[in-house]
Amino acid sequence: MKCARALTVGAILVAWTAPPATGQPLQERWPACLACHGENGQSQNPEVPSLGGQPAFYVTVQLLMFRDRMRVSEPMNSMTQGLSDDDLRKLADLVSKLPAPQPIADALDPARAERARVLIQRNRCNICHRPNFSGEENAPRLAGQREDYLLKSLRGYKDNTRRGYDTQMADVVEPLGDADFTELAAFLTRAR
Repeated sequence: MKCARALTVGAILVAWTAPPATGQPLQERWPACLACHGENGQSQNPEVPSLGGQPAFYVTVQLLMFRDRMRVSEPMNSMTQGLSDDDLRKLADLVSKLPAPQPIADALDPARAERARVLIQRNRCNICHRPNFSGEENAPRLAGQREDYLLKSLRGYKDNTRRGYDTQMADVVEPLGDADFTELAAFLTRAR
């Protein structure tokens, strides 16, 4: 009995200290994160989000969803494979310390901006994502995010190709159309 317990405890300790299944330690994965999401968390790649300034809790949950394939998007599923929950929290902490993206400098046409404000008020986007769209806890930062990525995300929630950890976003976007998404994305990418 003592031998079996010792073997079990030993196996658990080995599992905790073993490198990730992919054989690549966490510190060696970080440069790959920055290669896609931008050196300072400011993505230059189409439809790839800027990660700077995202809330650590939100990032942790997204990484967990990628790792456990509740959210399918390569290469994120491969990059998170074999990471422990503690590794995910460490990565999320690194991300949250990156500088927030700068909004697009050019002004949005006032009529479009007003349409976006009406949509934001009607759908209470400024409640979960905060009035300045900086995000909080389980709601991501939207201010200054890539416009193409915002559109991709909103469309994904609408057509159920993007899963959230609850149904709230799918419920919010259900009555909205692509023209609404275009106005929201244009406004949020310029939000300060």
